[in-house]
Amino acid sequence: MAGHSKFKNIMHRKGAQDKKRAKLFSRLIREISVSVKLGSPDPDSNPRLRTAINNALSSNMNKDSIDKAIKKQTSNENKELIEEIIYEGFGPSGVAIIVETMTDNRNRSAAEVRSTFSKYNGNLGVNGCVTHNFKKIGIVTYKNEIGAFEDFFDFCASLNVDDVFENEDKYILETDFESLNVVVAALEKKFSIPKFSQIEWKPLNFIDVDDESNARTLLKLLETLEELDDVQSVSSNFNINDSLMEKII
Repeated sequence: MAGHSKFKNIMHRKGAQDKKRAKLFSRLIREISVSVKLGSPDPDSNPRLRTAINNALSSNMNKDSIDKAIKKQTSNENKELIEEIIYEGFGPSGVAIIVETMTDNRNRSAAEVRSTFSKYNGNLGVNGCVTHNFKKIGIVTYKNEIGAFEDFFDFCASLNVDDVFENEDKYILETDFESLNVVVAALEKKFSIPKFSQIEWKPLNFIDVDDESNARTLLKLLETLEELDDVQSVSSNFNINDSLMEKII
């Protein structure tokens, strides 16, 4: 099983759904907050905010919580500064790891990420040390209830997206991250609001992790990074074969 977004499948299998839900809501609220800070509180003129709101609604967040988050960022009394910071490093077996954070305390965030890398035999690197191993892409996900996959595929092809595929009960497309908002807008007009849309780091190459001890430590490192309060996403380029993966999770 490769890294990238597939690590989320491991997290799902490990359970703790209530905790994951709370973490997801926290991430969604931060994304809404930053979107308002960097743009406008009007989703019609702020594509990033519109996407954040759609993702929150698709994740069953109530509208009152969304409106409260937007209102907080537009209040004259709000002095909170949330920064987007990317950390890069290496895990066991030389696996490349990207950690995206949103934080109101840069020092706290850096200390927590650095400590987690060190605890699980990893090393926090300098900016640019691993991002060249990844491609930044846009991901859009729909439930297959929107219609036949062939119709979805044909329409996506007209948008010049990079890839379109079916995964269980979902339709997923990949596109250049800079085109994500344009693609989502076209899809909304043709079908409906996506189940989820986001920007991800897709590995350009993978590191095979064959040692059981390294594999266990790596997954624990990734899981612990995911659970840090300031972390929005964790991407990596590991590859663990299915037999070993079944043994260690």
